[in-house]
Amino acid sequence: MKHILPGAWHTRGWLACLLWPVAQLHGLLVRLRWALYRRGILRSRRFGVPVIVVGNVVVGGAGKTPLVMALVRHLQARGLRVGVVSRGYGRAGRQSLEVGPNTPVDASGDEPALIQRATGAPVFVADKRTDALSDLLAAYPSTSAVVCDDGLQHYALQRDIEIVVFDDRGAGNGWLLPAGPLREPWPERLRHGIDLVLHTGQKAAFEGYASRRQQADHALSADGSRLALTSLRHQPLVALAGIANPEAFFDMLRARGLTLQKTIAFPDHHDFNEDDLNALSGRTVVCTEKDAVKLFALPAPPGLRLLAVPLEFAPEPAFYDALDALLAPLLSPLPSSHGHQTH
Repeated sequence: MKHILPGAWHTRGWLACLLWPVAQLHGLLVRLRWALYRRGILRSRRFGVPVIVVGNVVVGGAGKTPLVMALVRHLQARGLRVGVVSRGYGRAGRQSLEVGPNTPVDASGDEPALIQRATGAPVFVADKRTDALSDLLAAYPSTSAVVCDDGLQHYALQRDIEIVVFDDRGAGNGWLLPAGPLREPWPERLRHGIDLVLHTGQKAAFEGYASRRQQADHALSADGSRLALTSLRHQPLVALAGIANPEAFFDMLRARGLTLQKTIAFPDHHDFNEDDLNALSGRTVVCTEKDAVKLFALPAPPGLRLLAVPLEFAPEPAFYDALDALLAPLLSPLPSSHGHQTH
């Protein structure tokens, strides 16, 4: 949906108004689903560890995966054994799978592969996140906390902490799909379990915690070696990105003083192939870390110099303070009353 009629999601023009009745029906169905889970008519499953769900209420990427990695590192620094579950968007196969360093990206999905390589945490993917979590705990029974990458609307998995992420789009025009970008009513969704709101863009549209996103001072080669970004200045570069907002990546590169002779934007989760690289023979190409997990696995054409520029992402300290306060009673031996049991 994110490539269809994007302009209508930021205005309330004739097209959005035309789709308004369908959006109203969507809202009724969402609220009915909430009610069915609250009353236990639709079954949900609770596991014996705290579950933190990171998601968004708008379509498209908003910075969930960088936040998941930041959360995992934060919890690991506290001495917790952290696991991650994900659906693995765009992957081949539907069965539950543990993502390892050598798992093919087409089997795991690009984001779970990036999370595993960046954090070293156990990562499991499955069509049903409850299946992924069940298998994770069976393989790693000493896991003390789980982060769910996306899955805010996957109510079959009960959760203890819900974090919703917004970028500079905010809630768009405030309307539900297909007249707007919202999957669920906002701000109504705040009253249905949201614990923390984090803004990953430059301008927060409403109240919530802030974060900082910037590119690292270095780029990475396929062999893991580092190269200072400053050494790439004054060189003609090709920048490519298959993410939700490629222009944000390109703008960050330009802000670092790099000269982009050409930019190539692919759809989010693009399935890269050799043809995508063959046309870039003899060029220096910079890409995102997310794209690199796929591109580094492809045969490089002669003369191609492919570099990935990591993203450094950090929520403000007050966000971590609030998270730790929510998590503390869940990690104690006493039973917790928090947990969105009615989802």
